[in-house]
Amino acid sequence: MSKVFVGLSGGVDSAVSAALLKDRGCNVTGVFIKIWQPEFIECTWREDRLDAMRVAAHLGIPFREIDLSAEYERDVVQGMLADYSAGITPNPDVACNQEIKFGLFYKRALEMGADYVATGHYARIVEGKEEFELHRAKDESKDQSYFLYALTQNELKYTIFPIDNYTKKQVREIAQQNNFPNYDK
Repeated sequence: MSKVFVGLSGGVDSAVSAALLKDRGCNVTGVFIKIWQPEFIECTWREDRLDAMRVAAHLGIPFREIDLSAEYERDVVQGMLADYSAGITPNPDVACNQEIKFGLFYKRALEMGADYVATGHYARIVEGKEEFELHRAKDESKDQSYFLYALTQNELKYTIFPIDNYTKKQVREIAQQNNFPNYDK
């Protein structure tokens, strides 16, 4: 049985990802990744963490939290500001995926014994003849593969996108059928 650490954001996509993996027989642990938020923006991380905890409790899976707020500020926010100053238009979602979700979270999850990491991204990983390939999700209106283009072969090998072949409508239906507290989030 594969041990999978799922990045539970508090949203419906990651919740359904955890449920699908559990239904497949995986040993699932939900992990909330706390990131930095500036004081002048309304911060929802407490509510998001609570929703993630509720989903984990509902599924009967272990829950962990990893605080990567300092690293997020340093690697994503400061990098974005440096890019702007240099006249480059940054994409903080790409940086977050590269540095945080598939950087530090990915590494820590594997160090803590996970065989795989999973997220609620709408993208597909296809094992080709010689390498893993990143493909668009079934729901092209929600596709997030362009935010994940920097994933390495090693990261693709140990990553699962459980909602890859689902539409957002189907994901919401699964969440509602499972009585998730965040099904309409």
